[in-house]
Amino acid sequence: MVTRTRCVRCGYQLTLGKSEAITRVVGLALTSTILMGIVLFAPFLYLNAGAFDSSASVVDVVLGFASGIMMPLALAVLVFIIVVPVARSMLLIYALAPLLAGYRNATGAQSALRWAFLLKPWAMAEIFMVGVAVALVKLAGMATVNTGAAFWAFVLLVVVNTLQDTFMCRNTLWTSLATNTA
Repeated sequence: MVTRTRCVRCGYQLTLGKSEAITRVVGLALTSTILMGIVLFAPFLYLNAGAFDSSASVVDVVLGFASGIMMPLALAVLVFIIVVPVARSMLLIYALAPLLAGYRNATGAQSALRWAFLLKPWAMAEIFMVGVAVALVKLAGMATVNTGAAFWAFVLLVVVNTLQDTFMCRNTLWTSLATNTA
């Protein structure tokens, strides 16, 4: 049984207990997956420049770049902003949800958790938000730009992913998987 550990000098909590760590990680991974669904299909930005009026979702952006010289950019957005974060969340859910429900490890749970940790540096939702912020500043002088529901869902997604990474206690997660093989 993994319990909370604290520093003997200052009392700072070093690790979470087993149930807390797993509950937080699985809950935030599920939240992240749901938010990504909103991000993909809801309008991200509304643009109005005189007679020109347009809205775009993240899927529209990927499809808009999906031809010619912009194809590598479309692939990069698709892989690093959509596929890798969703895959990482799904791997965490697959590896840890059975523990949360009190069942044995799923087949390949340790590999799934290992891949979730390996994919972390490649899930670049935060970098995309920085790029969007720069683009919004540049566009604000040329047109009226309004943010859509997907923009705010994406902001929330970045916060949720940051919290998830903060709450991930690798020692607790690995120990929980190792002791739940029977």
